[in-house]
Amino acid sequence: MRIPYTSIVLVLILAGAGCMTPAEKQKDAQSGQADQSPVYEQSGNDLMNGVSKAVCYSGFRSGQHPDRGEGAVNPSYDEVVEDMRIITDSAGFHLIRVYDCGENSEMVLRVIQENKINCKVMLGIWLKAELSNHETCEWLTEPIPEETLQQNRIANLEEIDRGIELAGKYEDIVVSVNVGNEALVDWNDHKVDTDTIIAYVQKVKQSIEQPVTVAENYKWWAEQGMALSKAVDFIAIHIYPVWEGKDIDEGLSYSIENVQEVAAALPGVKMVISEAGWPSVASEFGERASEEKQLQYYNELMAWSEKMNITTFFFEAFDEDWKGNPENMMGAEKHWGIYTIDRKPKKVMRQLHNMH
Repeated sequence: MRIPYTSIVLVLILAGAGCMTPAEKQKDAQSGQADQSPVYEQSGNDLMNGVSKAVCYSGFRSGQHPDRGEGAVNPSYDEVVEDMRIITDSAGFHLIRVYDCGENSEMVLRVIQENKINCKVMLGIWLKAELSNHETCEWLTEPIPEETLQQNRIANLEEIDRGIELAGKYEDIVVSVNVGNEALVDWNDHKVDTDTIIAYVQKVKQSIEQPVTVAENYKWWAEQGMALSKAVDFIAIHIYPVWEGKDIDEGLSYSIENVQEVAAALPGVKMVISEAGWPSVASEFGERASEEKQLQYYNELMAWSEKMNITTFFFEAFDEDWKGNPENMMGAEKHWGIYTIDRKPKKVMRQLHNMH
């Protein structure tokens, strides 16, 4: 059951309120009310690599893109070096998330190792569709052929093997491995069965030393995630208030509600926010998207995450113009970065350096 925290959580945080005392909990239980703390808080030991501030990274610049059927156009080695310097030296992040085990992600790991860059990585294992989700995914206009699905199943096993290999080869850099990204929600175009993902998680856990997780929308975790939560070492949730019609005045409070909803549904779970962000431009959101609002959401969410000991990967480091509708350059998918696609800092990063 979701508890309406919008009006109370920020007051509690600003006042420095912590969890309920034993006496308060006892009184609550005696009155028949739910025994729930108004603030979800982890211990410092629950932080990934000891940090709360992290960022999602994909380095594709204008004219570059991942493999969409005719091969990838990847960033160069020097471009990845430049990105890693910006992320670590300028932006001050020392933990990033990458999404697959392809050539580009391997280059990121190699760049970090060879240049002795102070950065750790949550490595992704990207899963392709094993089920045809054409009935609920609005951009699948027809069923995915069974032959394609079977090819994807083979490709997924190969991707898992690459992930295991990279986690071992770069064991000092890879601090966790994520198996699948939004592959379980009803609206995706790369759906995989929950039991299959559990089996994949178990395979990876048996093969590497690092903790293993799965990244999904917070609502899926709260409503359907019990079995999977028992298989992973921690859960990774995505929260996007702006996609759910919220403006910046509700950005943090709604994000906290999302976290609390998952915590209430999965008691005792260890949690990472593997994606949360605010676009600087978005035709879908109108005035709800701006650099000023991105700045406010970043500052508020990161301050709260630090206080609650929750590692939060802000989405994302750089704008990516290959995403979304190629005919709509103002679409949200292209403008989540805290830097532009040509590596210029937006307000959230200019503030860091007192730039105007």
